[in-house]
Amino acid sequence: MSEEQNDLNAEEATKNRAAENPDADGYGADHISVLEGMDAVRKRPAMYIGDTGSRGYHHCVYEVVDNSIDEALAGYCSNVEVCINENGSLSVVDDGRGIPVDMHKTEGKPAVTVVLTVLHAGGKFDSDTYKVSGGLHGVGVSCVNALSAWLEVEVKRNGQIYHQRFERGVEVTELVTIGKTTETGTKVTFMPDMTIFTHETGFQWDILASRLRELAFLNRGAKITLREESTGRDEIFKYDGGIKEFVHHLNRNKSPMHPDVIYFEREKEGVVVEIAMQYSDAYNETIFSFANNINTIEGGTHLSGFRSALTRTVNAYAKNNKLIKDEKDGMGGDDIREGITAVLSVKIPDPQFEGQTKTKLGNGDVEGIVQQVVNDELGTYFEENPNVARTIIEKAVVASRARTAARKARDLARRKGALESAGLPGKLADCSSRDPARTELFIVEGDSAGGSAKQGREREYQAILPVKGKVINVQKARLDKVLANDEIRTMITAIGTGIGLDDFNLEKARYHKIIIMTDADVDGAHIRTLLLTFFYRQMPQLVESGYIYIAQPPLYKVTRRKREEYVESDAHLTQILLDLGADGMRLEKLDGEPLLDTKGLRELLESVVEIEGIADKLRRRGISLKDYIARRDPETGTFPLYCAYMNKLGEDLDIRFALDELSLKALFAEVEEALAATAAAEAVDVVEEVVEEEVAVEGEEPAEEASEEDSEEVVAEAPRAPVVRYKELFFSRKLKEVVEKLEEGGFAFDQLLGTDEPQFNLDDKGSKTAVSSLMEIAQSVRLAGRKGMTIQRYKGLGEMNPQQLWETTLDPEVRRLTKVVLEDGVKADEMFTILMGDEVEPRREFIQENALNVTNLDI
Repeated sequence: MSEEQNDLNAEEATKNRAAENPDADGYGADHISVLEGMDAVRKRPAMYIGDTGSRGYHHCVYEVVDNSIDEALAGYCSNVEVCINENGSLSVVDDGRGIPVDMHKTEGKPAVTVVLTVLHAGGKFDSDTYKVSGGLHGVGVSCVNALSAWLEVEVKRNGQIYHQRFERGVEVTELVTIGKTTETGTKVTFMPDMTIFTHETGFQWDILASRLRELAFLNRGAKITLREESTGRDEIFKYDGGIKEFVHHLNRNKSPMHPDVIYFEREKEGVVVEIAMQYSDAYNETIFSFANNINTIEGGTHLSGFRSALTRTVNAYAKNNKLIKDEKDGMGGDDIREGITAVLSVKIPDPQFEGQTKTKLGNGDVEGIVQQVVNDELGTYFEENPNVARTIIEKAVVASRARTAARKARDLARRKGALESAGLPGKLADCSSRDPARTELFIVEGDSAGGSAKQGREREYQAILPVKGKVINVQKARLDKVLANDEIRTMITAIGTGIGLDDFNLEKARYHKIIIMTDADVDGAHIRTLLLTFFYRQMPQLVESGYIYIAQPPLYKVTRRKREEYVESDAHLTQILLDLGADGMRLEKLDGEPLLDTKGLRELLESVVEIEGIADKLRRRGISLKDYIARRDPETGTFPLYCAYMNKLGEDLDIRFALDELSLKALFAEVEEALAATAAAEAVDVVEEVVEEEVAVEGEEPAEEASEEDSEEVVAEAPRAPVVRYKELFFSRKLKEVVEKLEEGGFAFDQLLGTDEPQFNLDDKGSKTAVSSLMEIAQSVRLAGRKGMTIQRYKGLGEMNPQQLWETTLDPEVRRLTKVVLEDGVKADEMFTILMGDEVEPRREFIQENALNVTNLDI
């Protein structure tokens, strides 16, 4: 029987078995899960926002902001405000049309509820609503809702203020009106669900500022404000010059080679192409591409079209005008882009992005459109500005020659490496493992620390490479000069990936963790910056792949009662005061009955410290903790969610509280009724007074009866009615949780602030201190924590012996590493240019502006 016949028989037998018992292999219909709506997003969040780390965490903000920007693109919105709230949530407010609130025909819910709870629902599918938009799939804001512990939306529309609350994507309140307004717009406030996200440091100002700045550049005239409640910090982004101003911003710390930014905008086949570019004397290229305001960090068809057209146009002009002697001297794309700063923005009616995170554009027709626009417009510009064209070409020719020299330097580095043992530098103490996923390379400052590290390391997977002195500043040098530096060549050889676009190969990396370990002083910071500059400018793939780390050696060693602890920062030092103070301490009643041992006391202190933080936030709002907690609802235990400020010129501020949205609505109604009556009475008095003055002028005829228009002007000048502003107290729910935790632990709510009379004793090994409240307990323990404390300050790695270095910096179980990630390309490029570039003045200004913010400065 043939093999073919055997295969057919086996296949037939398999089919028969499956027909007789479809679940014989344990895999049947019961094992097929169907995820719908919000459940699908929560189960696989990375499909929608990229990841659950810092990038995905902030991507949620961009999804909400992009909706406001789409309103700006449509011409209905001119102001957008993003606010980082004190409780860790974030609010986005715009003055657009407001999300529709009328009932949806097919869903039977208000349209705003549908937008926030149904995937693939939005106005982006209707070309009459948005001609161009960053939204594509209609899942953006509904994904944010699904991935939030809670989300609240407030819509100003139809003269009303509407409000609704959701928790983990499900509506928990109906859409209700909470007030009246003459404005329109939308406010979305959300708290990311930390059971899903791994990012723990909250919303980062610099990351958000970068994106909002981009949006302001890309949308001429739009005003975008970023605020942070906890610090009162705010920044306004508004650029009437658009992306031309963006290029000026990027190049402000560089030396441009031609004064004016090359700019052109053109529409072709419904696609709007906008390009701004300028060359400087830098050695790297800086190109940012956008599609419908979305930063396409992975490029796409529009970027490839720009690059190829730029290379072709520059080479064609050079050959036609005999600016290069031989066609063999033709310049490559890397040579032509050396020193360029460019912003490319395209607006496409029907964009095709790769993935919901929209990091790469996939429209095939856009590449040809961009190529043609660049060929035509840049070619015309060169003909009209031959001096600029000549300057660009001369720089590219020099770059081409340097590229040839760099190739020779790389070949020389390879030959030198081949002569050394196993092709590796002699100063490298390599590890025995050859699995890159396990191995680590420590680049250590100085031979002294290198010696301690070599003795203290785990030889199986930890390699040590000491670097002597300060490596070359690659920001100021071309690649051929960089490769002439011994320390740079040593690192390149040890890492094994090669260098440059042509030679770099990430798969050849010998270590997947490259850890920079320098002293905690000025010289150490300088060396660390030089090394980061090298990796960012010459081996950026290592940074992008997450291979670069910075070691965080401790600043202090704290000793108290034979207990030693390493402290990484001043904040950590402050944090452990309570822990040390409570060591061996107990809490008891006044009659000596025990209440809490040391462990229980520490848990109590954690709750009290949280309340202290909330008290500080209340103080900044002009509210005392005592007044606020007095408004606690005795039945539900909730605290006021809103406070309303009412003030009239010359009168004291009146603060009113509301427990929830309905209470706020009732408060608004009460205030509006009172204010309307007051304002009407005052306006009538003023009108009568003015009319009497007009007819009482001696020697003149009585004035004509005031017109309706005149009366309106007089009313407008009448004394203003009290101003009402309300603020949401996001921490009210947290305070409720903490207070309930205290009550579950046996403490009464009244004991939080206490009275003048003692309520407890703190027993510190027989020494007792009477305290009158839970808040006073924390103060007493802090004072106890400072007694008998010895603090040793570590200035350099060389001061630690091998054992200490292992315990604090090398041991994977206890060490602290900071992963170097590229969150903001604009900010990173700017910072390296300021700190390591040729221009002195920007560096001086940076030092003067940030001198008072420096911590742990050790000269």
